[in-house]
Amino acid sequence: MRAVLALAVIALSVIVAVAVPVRLGLDLRGGTQIVLEARDSATVEAGADTTDHTLEVLRNRVDALGVAEPNLTRSGEKRIIVELPGVEDPREAAGVLGRTAQLTFHPVLGTAEENQKQKQNQQQNQQQERGGGRVLPDETGRPLRLGPAALTGADVAEAEALFDTRQARGWFVTVGFDGGGGTEWAGLTGAAACAPPGDPARRVAIVLDGKVISSPQVDPGVGCRTGITGGSTQITGDFDRDAARELALLVNGGALPVPLETVEQRTVGPTLGAEAVSASARAAVIGAALTSLFIVAVYRLLGLLATVALACYALVSYAALAALGATLTLPGLAGFVLAVGMAVDANVLVFERAREEYAARRRPTVRSALAGGFRKAASAIADSNVTTLIAAGLLFFLASGPVRGFGVTLAVGVLASMFSALVVTRVLAEYAANRRALRVRPGRSGIAGHGRVRARLARRNPRPMRHSRRWLAVSGVVLVLAGSGIAVRGLDFGVEFTGGRLIEYATARPVDADRARETLADAGLPRAVVNAAGDGGLSVRTEKLSDDRAADVTAAVAELGGGAEKVRDEMIGPSIGEELRTGALVALGVALAAQLVYLAVRFRWTYAGSAVAALVHDAVILVGVFAWLGKPIDGVFLAALLTVIGYSVNDTVVLYDRVRELVAGDRGTPFRAAADTAIVQTVPRTVHTGMGAVFILATLAVLGGGALRDFALALLVGIAAGTYSTVFTAAPLAVELDALRKR
Repeated sequence: MRAVLALAVIALSVIVAVAVPVRLGLDLRGGTQIVLEARDSATVEAGADTTDHTLEVLRNRVDALGVAEPNLTRSGEKRIIVELPGVEDPREAAGVLGRTAQLTFHPVLGTAEENQKQKQNQQQNQQQERGGGRVLPDETGRPLRLGPAALTGADVAEAEALFDTRQARGWFVTVGFDGGGGTEWAGLTGAAACAPPGDPARRVAIVLDGKVISSPQVDPGVGCRTGITGGSTQITGDFDRDAARELALLVNGGALPVPLETVEQRTVGPTLGAEAVSASARAAVIGAALTSLFIVAVYRLLGLLATVALACYALVSYAALAALGATLTLPGLAGFVLAVGMAVDANVLVFERAREEYAARRRPTVRSALAGGFRKAASAIADSNVTTLIAAGLLFFLASGPVRGFGVTLAVGVLASMFSALVVTRVLAEYAANRRALRVRPGRSGIAGHGRVRARLARRNPRPMRHSRRWLAVSGVVLVLAGSGIAVRGLDFGVEFTGGRLIEYATARPVDADRARETLADAGLPRAVVNAAGDGGLSVRTEKLSDDRAADVTAAVAELGGGAEKVRDEMIGPSIGEELRTGALVALGVALAAQLVYLAVRFRWTYAGSAVAALVHDAVILVGVFAWLGKPIDGVFLAALLTVIGYSVNDTVVLYDRVRELVAGDRGTPFRAAADTAIVQTVPRTVHTGMGAVFILATLAVLGGGALRDFALALLVGIAAGTYSTVFTAAPLAVELDALRKR
């Protein structure tokens, strides 16, 4: 039955993997993501219904832009997430998406005489009400007094950008009205035609978003009270091709029911995304190869079969992501690569248990040892993976953006690894165990006897829990040293948490950060934070920065570096930054609380309290190390931190599962002695699993760049801290709490 299930899932995975490609996030394929938030207008209150209407208008505009595979979704009641692959100029996208496109047609009542200050205000497109009319400057800056709107964009049927080839007047936009709109247009132009030629009242003003874009005079051939019939007109002006097409696009797309504000904006160049995919792929191949060689060296034939199951895991998890329509982001890709190394954990748990079964039986066979190994490892596998799934679920529900995508890939990876170990590996291992070659020579299996690590520990018989308080003191010192980095150096929160703008450049020649900082200060940005970004790059972080000012920064960096390519551009509004910061703290707090509740249910409260204390210990160490190194605390770091929490509790659960088993098997065994024995029995599993993850992460740290390198570094630090804390923090604390409970 297991063999049929394994073959069916693998065959289906092959079909899905070939037919359905995984969708890459913009941080991997390049493009722009814009988060827009609806604001209340004078007449309309922003809400779910108006946001849905706004979403449809934006979708029409994006479709007209010709962007390949755009993605627009509503987030909450008032936010819209727009993903535009291939669009690397955020000003172009934001200029089209953010304009309300309120198109109106007005009669001109005459000119308005105003003082110089009023004229300056008009040139800044500030409108005023004078003498019962609306005062706006025309195309030349001359103030016009307009009457109430006779038509709006709702009366327009279609608009099209055309080039005048007959009279060579350049680009213009034709506007066609619907039935009722055509009648209103004829009435508006007919009233204007009654004014003598040259009189401003003979003009009709076409206003877009409070700005006169065209105010032509009605042709002398149009009769008074007759007007222009035919249901269409032309908007002329100083248009180039792009401006004419944009105007036609806005008119056709319709007006936004409420104004929009850009609260978040991310742009990634295609080069950076391609490099991330390439680096992750190389790290996955090299790391998986090293992990496979290590597992084969330790577990021989069964290790080779586990490597085959590992390949099946990669296939199943990839197909699952494709079938779910998940978007693979940069943290998600790194998480997928990490999961390849972690997927071997369940196999190691089974094989170590099988070794114990083989050594304990009077007449052992490979088949009976494997059966016992799978049976006794089941609870540890279930508990350790459930804790990781809790972390993944919290990432999905409490985080947003790329970090949420990481939660999806992590959850898929955990489920796929359980399938590969408990189904695929078991089918292959049982088939091999029934072969005559292993019955005759069981040593080839790799489980006939304890491994070298376990044998050496058994000979020495260490008793680390004799000095439990000493280990707790050492943990306290390490905690203080790491935590002092937070107090001394402070935390360098990324732009995701603080709000502001971060632009990263690749320059033709290296640029000194201090010189760039001085140049930007002279340009009016004295508080800009400039850092070398590695590989000759440069990153600039500022507070709120407009697109025009960002263009000035790019020009300044290009001048210093002999040319500059923008590889990343992130703009986070202060409200988004505060939400992400709050969400990160909530996710961390809920993760710890969820782990505490689960462990308290599955074990004793002393186990749960010790495990959560070890988690806090690991989290503080990781944050402190990043503080001492001056590394950014951003969304990628948050994903790494929650992964470390999952890994640390995973390791601790395996130890606690063994302690529980030993205590239940012999009620007279002291808890301290059971903890010593459990540590000796589980250290081989910890070493072998940790080595698999280290191979992957070390390769990712060497081959990856930027965020990938920081992600790998955070996990390496976290795995080291988690491995240490399991033996020297969680275990001694559980021993002391158990003694306190008995007293």
